[in-house]
Amino acid sequence: MNQFFPRLMAAFLVGLGIAIAGFAVGHGLERFRMSDRSVTVKGLAEMEVQSDFAVWTLSFRRAGSDFGGVQQALSADRDKVMAFLKTRGFADAEVEARPLQVQDLFAREYAQGNQPLRFNGTGQVLVKSARVTDVEAAARAVDPLIQAGVQLGGEGNGQSGPRFQLRGFNDVKAPLLAEATRNAREQATKFAAEAGAELGPLKNANQGVIRITGDDGNDFDNGSSRLKRLRVVSTFEYELK
Repeated sequence: MNQFFPRLMAAFLVGLGIAIAGFAVGHGLERFRMSDRSVTVKGLAEMEVQSDFAVWTLSFRRAGSDFGGVQQALSADRDKVMAFLKTRGFADAEVEARPLQVQDLFAREYAQGNQPLRFNGTGQVLVKSARVTDVEAAARAVDPLIQAGVQLGGEGNGQSGPRFQLRGFNDVKAPLLAEATRNAREQATKFAAEAGAELGPLKNANQGVIRITGDDGNDFDNGSSRLKRLRVVSTFEYELK
């Protein structure tokens, strides 16, 4: 009898450990402490939302051997860009024309005298609008500008498209965290039931970091995606009764 009881308790503890391990794998249990009868779980929540603001930079450039000629060509390009945006329905308050810049390549430090064209000029027109779909549509319809001789180009190689933002982040933050809280409480309640206990009050909570990515496959939000994916993993510790 004296040997039977310790063996029975050992078997019971092993079985309880296996049950807890199985629950942890399937339900996101992070930590269970019998000493103070508490359970720590992670709550997951995900959400897809549309961007609510867009910033589009239309950059253009010219080069030539005459300063005045380059400047005039840039000014004409800027007028064409402004006219294009007006035909797309953008108001003056949504469009910002940046000052033109013309650089004398011969005046630069370590300049080489064999430059084929002495002057290099650039210009920019910015579109800032909450009409995200209109900005996206306009960015796909710039062929008339290219046909008119405007040399569009973004940073680096190729044309830079609109950058989409989520300025109403706080509006979606609350329901996202509420979903993570609900998810965690469901897991904790199930664990308590399987452990033969009742879920007690919340002891500690860690909101976690809300991660924002796009739908372009990147692990971060670089602004190129109009659809934003929000994900948060929050940590909660509950008492068990």
